[in-house]
Amino acid sequence: MTSLPEGFRALVIGSSGGIGSAVSEALRQYGRCAEIATLSRSEDGLDITDEASVRDAAAQLEGEFHLIFCATGALTIDGVGPEKALKQLHPDAMMKQFALNALGPALILKHFATKMVKRERGLIAFLSARVGSIGDNHLGGWISYRASKAALNQIIRTASIEFARTHSQSVLAALHPGTVATGLSEDYSSGRERFRPEESAAKMLAVLDGLQPEQSGNFFAYDGSSIEW
Repeated sequence: MTSLPEGFRALVIGSSGGIGSAVSEALRQYGRCAEIATLSRSEDGLDITDEASVRDAAAQLEGEFHLIFCATGALTIDGVGPEKALKQLHPDAMMKQFALNALGPALILKHFATKMVKRERGLIAFLSARVGSIGDNHLGGWISYRASKAALNQIIRTASIEFARTHSQSVLAALHPGTVATGLSEDYSSGRERFRPEESAAKMLAVLDGLQPEQSGNFFAYDGSSIEW
């Protein structure tokens, strides 16, 4: 992360997952990074769908961060995967998708944005997915997951406008990691090339590193290309 100052501090949320752990490891390889804090459900009991849990986790962290990378999210929740047709839509399953993929990141922004540096360059990234693009949807299906990621994108876009008023040098971004060889994609990537988590992490961090404040609030793929809403 050459665009961040020497001795920058980073926070990875969802650090126990395939991508989150890869992002944490990639940051450890940067000599400029002085500290990497991590949070996850399995290691710290963080439940991003519960505001008290998010608030308490944020309150326990001291100091400011130059980078916050939120690598949370799920495609299959409680054994229920994406729908192939409207008739498979289930209200409870859909609400769980929104709770984890949209509400959770919104709560992260609410309680952790105040932890970002104000007078230096800062970066906040959230894992989105290309299937959350409304304009790029040509196949249908996966209604709950698509809609929850589209909601996430809107949350990031809206928050970036407010955030720019107090953090003029910072960037908020939604990132598509590609199809990554993790448990999330294992049952849905037949015939597709999958990145190793460390490859995806390195690519996303490189994209994030190059973004400028005027690009804040936008949606980018792992190769740096913009994705339509």
